[in-house]
Amino acid sequence: MKKDETSDFDPGHSPFILDPSSFPFHPSTFIPFKLSSHPMQPTLFSSIHLTVSQLTFRIRKLLEGDLEMQDVWVEGEISNLSRPASGHVYFTLKDKNASLRCVMWKTDAARLRINLQDGMAIEAHGKITVYEPQGQYQLAVNIIQPRGEGALYQEFLRLKAMLESEGLFDVERKRPIPQLPNKIGIVTSQTGAALRDMLNTLRRRLPLAQVLLAPSPVQGVDAPPALVKALQLLNHQLPDVILLARGGGSIEDLWAFNDERVVRAVAESKAPIICGVGHETDFTLCDFSADLRAPTPTAAAELATQTTVDDLSTQLTHHAARITDLTLNLLAEQKALISSVTARLKYVSPERRIQSEYQHLDELSRRAFSALTHRIQLQTSTVNGMSKRLQSLNPEGVLSRGYAIITRKDDGAVVSKVSQAHGEMNVRVSDGEFEVISKT
Repeated sequence: MKKDETSDFDPGHSPFILDPSSFPFHPSTFIPFKLSSHPMQPTLFSSIHLTVSQLTFRIRKLLEGDLEMQDVWVEGEISNLSRPASGHVYFTLKDKNASLRCVMWKTDAARLRINLQDGMAIEAHGKITVYEPQGQYQLAVNIIQPRGEGALYQEFLRLKAMLESEGLFDVERKRPIPQLPNKIGIVTSQTGAALRDMLNTLRRRLPLAQVLLAPSPVQGVDAPPALVKALQLLNHQLPDVILLARGGGSIEDLWAFNDERVVRAVAESKAPIICGVGHETDFTLCDFSADLRAPTPTAAAELATQTTVDDLSTQLTHHAARITDLTLNLLAEQKALISSVTARLKYVSPERRIQSEYQHLDELSRRAFSALTHRIQLQTSTVNGMSKRLQSLNPEGVLSRGYAIITRKDDGAVVSKVSQAHGEMNVRVSDGEFEVISKT
């Protein structure tokens, strides 16, 4: 016994009376000794002289050295139950003829799955130790179960080994649980708190799912066949997942879920099964044959709804935003594509050809107009030059300089020589004509 483990030992309980006849000495370790015929008369042989601590240590060594006493189950009723603040548990285990001091250390007490009470009949497993400060022997308990669980536990181990050898618990047989079930089946008691807890969880997490209940007793001799029938009925409805659940209890209360018929029905289910039987520390054979084990019925409902309505809302918002982004990106890409195609169409469009021809026609018109203007200007210049030349050759121009044109009146011939002048003649000057008569 460790010194710190006894620091919280409750001194209020009556100490044990050391009775040598009650010590379970093993014959091989028993050491005989002689008592004097009279308490005050010394023996003829030398006696062993020990201090109290030495004697207690030797007794402890004898008891704790007996291997059989280090792995023992003891049946009895609880009395003088004490739970100090340290977390250790102290009690007395008694029957009608004897009592045994017991201690359960904090680490083992934390794993208790039953509520200990005075007067409860239990089976306690542990080892015999000696508490030297008070010279008391006690049972250091590490496992407590209600009386009768020992035989059931052995049956549990036998069935587990048999079914495991058949492959019913193989990991390869486990099916995945659907992320978003549309139809959820439940097999449990219609009046139990487990059903209410599961429905509340399903309603909160995934109210869109349809829930099918196949009620069944979950305790007693009628429970196994009823559970098998409920599973079979649910499988006809083709649920996405089935929850097999009930609240906590003793091994006797949960035994229906260790029944071979129920375990096989779970393994043969068409729909995947989540088994949530008892509390976190409870294990049944259905836990091993199911596709997934949940520590509690509520946890089973949570595992069946891995995607909640909040998750769906978040995903919907995310997808809506993504669709918006993709739509805008697609519109931008299509707009750019349309712009590119429009540009290409404009490049090969007849309108562009017509515009080009219009521009070419305008250019030709401009060039033609320019050439015509230049030609006109050139011709005008030529005409002006010729006009000036004509003007310079115009007789009227000569007349304006004092010259005159003389023509014979009879034949109109121009008189350019004196010999040609005779008779009546017309003289044309710059401002008119007049008649003259030649005297020759």
